[in-house]
Amino acid sequence: MADVFTAEKRSEVMSRIRGWDTKPELALRSLLHRLGYRFTVKGPKNKSLPGRPDLVLPKYRSVIFVHGCFWHGHEHCPHFRLPKSRSEWWRQKIEGNRARDLRNESALRDLGWHVITIWECTLRRKSDLAWLVKRLPHLLGPPGPLH
Repeated sequence: MADVFTAEKRSEVMSRIRGWDTKPELALRSLLHRLGYRFTVKGPKNKSLPGRPDLVLPKYRSVIFVHGCFWHGHEHCPHFRLPKSRSEWWRQKIEGNRARDLRNESALRDLGWHVITIWECTLRRKSDLAWLVKRLPHLLGPPGPLH
């Protein structure tokens, strides 16, 4: 299936996709803040740690990545489907993103960080948010030593 946009229009559309401050990130940040968790978003650790985590919670020695279901290839998710046009290129792109995510997670764990990945689809419904509220203390664990 051919793309419905010209190459110039497709480039314009793709350039408007946000890389930070996305709706799922903002929803998670709001939820964490309401629950009393404190974190950095654009602090030095966010910029220097492998993978540039979306949120760093130094008190818990934890980092959180908010992954978009499409861009990170969330398996068995209704929000992830390979495009019909240029599907081989997209498959390689998303597999590359997944491989990079695994490398970054491994590097962070080697540095002593607890890594949490939250998928975009889990931040859409109130029932999923309620589940997340219950699980956060278990996901983050007890406060750790500050470095």
